[in-house]
Amino acid sequence: MFVASDVHGHRTEFREVLRDSGLVDGQGRWSGGSARLWLLGDYVDYGPDGIGVIEDVQRLAAEAAAAGGEVGALLGNHEVQLLAAHRFGSAPVPGWGEPDGFRGGWARFGGREEELRRLAPEHLAWIAGLPAVALVDDHLLIHSDTVRYLEFGSTVADVNAAVSETLNCSDTAAWLEICERMSDRRAFRGAESAHAEDPVSVVLRTLGGDVLVHGHSTLTVSFGVAPENVRTALRYADDRVVAIDGGVYEGGRILLTRLV
Repeated sequence: MFVASDVHGHRTEFREVLRDSGLVDGQGRWSGGSARLWLLGDYVDYGPDGIGVIEDVQRLAAEAAAAGGEVGALLGNHEVQLLAAHRFGSAPVPGWGEPDGFRGGWARFGGREEELRRLAPEHLAWIAGLPAVALVDDHLLIHSDTVRYLEFGSTVADVNAAVSETLNCSDTAAWLEICERMSDRRAFRGAESAHAEDPVSVVLRTLGGDVLVHGHSTLTVSFGVAPENVRTALRYADDRVVAIDGGVYEGGRILLTRLV
């Protein structure tokens, strides 16, 4: 099983790392057979072709399934922000000081107008249908390194159902709350020595799994790895957490990490 995260519109780099691993061929078609690939969110924003990345993931999921493999995808905070910008535009959001509403907040964090224009119904439906968390074997896969997923529910199914309900509602307060929860980060950095009530233990005990895998917080900024030194995922918190966002839009790279 392989994982990657935070492609952020870097479609060419994404294809290259998949090709180098043998998961796709020279034409970008699935060649990984029965391998499993999970992507942990943030397909859009910052880079040149986020919509193209989404379309590649959609196609690869179908090709992998036909070959006996799997391509799974999680929801990232940038997908939530993109949906909010599409749904609500620049309308004021009560209780939030952003002058241009959700569209202004999305643009401030790497949103690209071209991607908003290119959004088609099939892209919107795909994003809105993504799970927020997944338990695959003994790995708990999430996008953001935050405990705030537990505010949605106490099981994987409950979290995903609550997120889905919000993405299909028109309550701006609920959308603002999900944007804030999904954008939270760095909750696990102080849990180097495991104990029953540290954040990593609480999340794993509640949602399941032995190892938590996340993107969102880049190795380059959040963990202080120089971009030229980004080579592998970072294990921390007593080896119970794996950070896989290589900070491609900050000069790092997309990290494709083999977990199993």
